[in-house]
Amino acid sequence: MAMVFLTRLPIKINATVNDELLNDASRHFALVGLFIGLGLALIYIVSHSLFPVSVAVILTLAAGVLLTGAFHEDGFADIWDGFGGGWSVEQKLSIMKDSRLGTYGALALCLLMLLKFQLLVLLGSVWYLPCVALILAHTLSRAMATSLIGLLPYVQLDNQSKVKPVVRGLSQSAKESLFVCALSVLLLTWVLGFLSFWYAIVMVICLWLIRKLCVVWFNKQLGGYTGDCLGAAQQIAEVSVYLVCLKAWL
Repeated sequence: MAMVFLTRLPIKINATVNDELLNDASRHFALVGLFIGLGLALIYIVSHSLFPVSVAVILTLAAGVLLTGAFHEDGFADIWDGFGGGWSVEQKLSIMKDSRLGTYGALALCLLMLLKFQLLVLLGSVWYLPCVALILAHTLSRAMATSLIGLLPYVQLDNQSKVKPVVRGLSQSAKESLFVCALSVLLLTWVLGFLSFWYAIVMVICLWLIRKLCVVWFNKQLGGYTGDCLGAAQQIAEVSVYLVCLKAWL
């Protein structure tokens, strides 16, 4: 269920899909991020063996968009449209619900993808660094974004306005699973020598601060969160991981 929710992979579920199943699947979101990161790392390796670094990065980013259906990027663009163009909470939610892309969202999305491209190209000066960065970023960012659930109330325009499903509950076991998966990937990166102990601490502090800022930001803008907010938080955290990796390795 977690894989179906976060990707476009054609997986059949032999169970009744409901909110309870989706909430239970949330504990595996970081693990799905790990699988996505590993898949994109493999695509980067193959692409880099055939093309220059810049081309390999573009192909890897394109593969990521196809694999996830631009799920989180869509949320990132929506919140910039809503927060930038709306005055009241109702206006912001209405704009975020609109399938059309506005100026704020388009600019934010373009800058986001350009930043991802530039960071991965710079990391590509050492062939394996983008692979490690992709694995770290996709795992840790999904763990951080999912951990926001429950810190704020879920908000929507009206009872019929939910266009996309969203996880609304996060049990203690789900929080523990997210934490274990994220910490395991971070520790493995440290043990293998890709990340020093101090930069691993910096990574944790950075993601913790982003989590705190997202809570304050979403609460101020909406008085809660939506699925788009979680997608935006994941994208911000992903880029932040690339930034820390760049500082740590180059």
